[in-house]
Amino acid sequence: MVRMTTTADLWHHYGRTRAERDRGVPDAFHWTWSQDGGPGCEVLGDLTGGAVGDLGAGAARHAAHLAIHHEPAEIVAVDASPAQYEMATDLYAHLAPRLRITSSDAVPHLQATKSPYDVLYSVFGAVDFTDPRALLPAAAAALKPGGRLVFSTLAHYLNGAPAQPDLLAADISVKTPEGETASLRRWVLQEHVWVKVLDEAGFTNVAAEVLPSESDGPRAADTLLVIADRQR
Repeated sequence: MVRMTTTADLWHHYGRTRAERDRGVPDAFHWTWSQDGGPGCEVLGDLTGGAVGDLGAGAARHAAHLAIHHEPAEIVAVDASPAQYEMATDLYAHLAPRLRITSSDAVPHLQATKSPYDVLYSVFGAVDFTDPRALLPAAAAALKPGGRLVFSTLAHYLNGAPAQPDLLAADISVKTPEGETASLRRWVLQEHVWVKVLDEAGFTNVAAEVLPSESDGPRAADTLLVIADRQR
C-alpha cells in the first residue's frame, strides 16, 4: 500500500553518508544533476553585499560556498526537512551570521519576508517539489524589483520519460526512513511551461538552457537551467 506523507519526512537519509565523511565547504558551485559540470554561480550575478536565499537548501553546501567565496551580506538557507536543517546546522552553523539556516517551507518563508532578497535560487530544491502556482508568485513578491531567480530542475524524468507539456506534477515513489513506500510530488515541466508560469507570476527576461548530462549512469539526467528577473 502506498502511503502519502509530507516532503519533510522523506529527506532523513539524503546526504547523510556524505556529511559523515565530508564536512568542508565546497570549492565549486554546480547546477547540474550530476554536480560535475555546467556554469557556476556567475549566473546569479554579483552577490557582493546582497541578500540571497537558497530555496530547498538541503545540507546547505551551495549556500556555504556562496557565503565563503562570494561575500553576500547574508545568505538564508531554507529547507522544510528537520533532518536536513539539523545536518546543515551541524555542518555550517559556524558560518553565521553571513549564513543563516532556516527550517521552513519555502512559500511561508517567502511570504513572511520583510527585507526583500536580491537573488533567490534553487538547485533541484523547492522549485522541484512545490506547486509553482504558489511558489513563484511568493518568490516574485520576496524579490526586489529587478531581482533574480535562478533554478535548476530536471529536463526530463529520471526514467527517461519526457517532461510534462502542461502544468502537472507527477507522484514519485520513494521510501520513508522506516522503509515504507510513500509518494512525493515533483514538477518536471517542459521549458515553455516554466516560461508561461514565470511570466504569470511577475517575472521577465526568462531564459532557459538544457545542460546535457556528462555521465551515462542509470540515473543520468539532463538539467534545465532557468534564469528570470522580477519585473521592475
